[in-house]
Amino acid sequence: MFKKILIANRGEIACRVIKTAKRMGIATVAVYSDADARAPFVRMADEAVHIGPAPAAESYLIPEKIIEACKRTEAEAVHPGYGFLSERASFVEALEKEGIAFIGPPVKAIAAMGDKIESKKLAKEAGVNTVPGSPDAIETTDEALKWAHKIGYPVMMKASAGGGGKGMRLAWNDKDVEEGFEATRREGKNSFGDDRVFIEKFIEDPRHIEIQVLGDKHGNVIYLNERECSIQRRHQKVVEEAPSPFVTSKMRKAMAEQAVALSKAVDYHSAGTVELIVSGADETGKSFYFLEMNTRLQVEHPVTEAITGIDLVEQMIRVAAGEKLEIVQDDIKIDGWSIENRVYAEDPYRGFLPSTGRLVHYSPPVEPWADDGTENGRRGIGGVRVDDGVFEGGEVSMFYDPMIAKLVTWGKTRDEAADLQIQALDAFRIEGLGHNVDFLSAIMQHERFRGGKLTTGFIAEEYPEGFEGAPVSDALKRGLAAIGGIIATADADRARRIDQQLDGSLRPPGDWVVRIGPATDSTQVADYEVRLEEEAIMVDGEAVNVSFDYTPGEAVIDVKLDDRALAIQLKPTATGYAITTRGATHSLRVLPQRIALLADHMIEKEPPDLSKMLICPMPGLLVKLHVEVGEEVQPGQPLATVEAMKMENILRAEKEATVARINTEEGESLAVDAVIMELE
Repeated sequence: MFKKILIANRGEIACRVIKTAKRMGIATVAVYSDADARAPFVRMADEAVHIGPAPAAESYLIPEKIIEACKRTEAEAVHPGYGFLSERASFVEALEKEGIAFIGPPVKAIAAMGDKIESKKLAKEAGVNTVPGSPDAIETTDEALKWAHKIGYPVMMKASAGGGGKGMRLAWNDKDVEEGFEATRREGKNSFGDDRVFIEKFIEDPRHIEIQVLGDKHGNVIYLNERECSIQRRHQKVVEEAPSPFVTSKMRKAMAEQAVALSKAVDYHSAGTVELIVSGADETGKSFYFLEMNTRLQVEHPVTEAITGIDLVEQMIRVAAGEKLEIVQDDIKIDGWSIENRVYAEDPYRGFLPSTGRLVHYSPPVEPWADDGTENGRRGIGGVRVDDGVFEGGEVSMFYDPMIAKLVTWGKTRDEAADLQIQALDAFRIEGLGHNVDFLSAIMQHERFRGGKLTTGFIAEEYPEGFEGAPVSDALKRGLAAIGGIIATADADRARRIDQQLDGSLRPPGDWVVRIGPATDSTQVADYEVRLEEEAIMVDGEAVNVSFDYTPGEAVIDVKLDDRALAIQLKPTATGYAITTRGATHSLRVLPQRIALLADHMIEKEPPDLSKMLICPMPGLLVKLHVEVGEEVQPGQPLATVEAMKMENILRAEKEATVARINTEEGESLAVDAVIMELE
């Protein structure tokens, strides 16, 4: 067994590998860029080596720097995590020349499966169902249009070396191809160093299901069941679960046997994933198609660990050290259900725009990387597990992936695992930047999700106008009104004590008017009269059963409302509170009844007119200006392309106008709300 390994990655996956290595008694080495000097994975490792500036292309993506760090620290093996160099065959070859082991599959498998064009050919030869498409790379937009017409719309344009949702564009017509082909090439080049693009038929209403495989160097390959990864946004996974609510035992066997056959065809060893696109409910297993094989550990591997009890990182290390798998296929069971939600630095209330900045407050529902010390420790504490690589006061950088953490839950049933997600998300406190916690909670509560009716179009279909918070019932609104009145009373009482105005007879107000509305829309409000009586809390004359302990200044409060446990996050505002719970942030204006009568007569300030400006909605790099000063533009016309978090975002005209002034240049870094151009 290895005595020391180096992790050629960063963030939560570096922490993940270090945790297992420590348990196995293996020393660890971290490599880090300027941006990660204070990151948790650097502190967790036994040794750490600085490898360069923040951009990945100048640090994590340079094989020579990784190899030099191995030599300096005498690391015997490298675990690549996922992304970066994890699927680069030339990196593995370079390691082998230096006598350094690679904790992953052989060069042959990486080269064959890392190239989507070649992997599709191999899959056909191995008897795996494949999606119709171009057999080779496409060089020009005109050629792309010809293939799109031949295959038939809709089609998917894919970077051959792409992955993780990068380098992919869906095209429904010629215009989409003309606008998206070159962008797909650029994303492939920028993220993976390969600008080759191919086109294949887009399967409508598809499910995304993947098979986890595990092989050793002795020819043994087994499968660890499937994961459902259908809930995606811009082809990037948001929610994963194991097993799938759709797959039957017959279908599972058919898919898994093809995945194993493909793995054996390339002499695969280590952990790997065969991704499949599934259409329809054909129980014969003939309705699935090969998508790609990821020759690495997947982001969503914890859900497989939770239902099988197998530590995939440990198995990867043992296989790389030459050990034979001690697990056989009959040992693999499905115990319970597990769901993983990816907590991203993106703002669903602003169209899921990337959000970078400092984590002013960061408090997950359980201690990250903690377990209960049992053989089922991979399920975390009480069925809740948090894998992260950030810290309070740290920064989520524009240079790397926007994932803050992975929240994993396990339950005996799917509903139990989903309910645990909702409870844990309520208590997940993040401040300082935009995040998608409310959105994830809304998905967990959604009737369609609870029914298991999933496709990769779930988010687009269920939130076509964007996200404004999870729906809220009248009962919950009444409960929030009562909570607002109680908290306001406690805060008023504290203020009087501080001002030394309480002489035993002066009491804080007991009658309040609470106006509740979504934080994103001040027009959708409801007013409630709240009276605090000795025997009950009355809302509009009816008693509300609510109880909780509160000390002024608390940010997270455990509440019991009608015998239902709630965790609410509380933030004071100028006239009340912002309360976040159950997938929505609610704005509460809480005023004493006599003052509320006067407040209605206050003049509201008109917001400024921003319709004549193109404003950068996120921090990023201005990749391209599509127009010039004096040019007339039409609604929907591309004006500028901004790259953020390794993704290109096209900003379009909202109405007919003329470009009056351009305030920036291509290649310039932009701050959020920077005015790119002015229109008239």
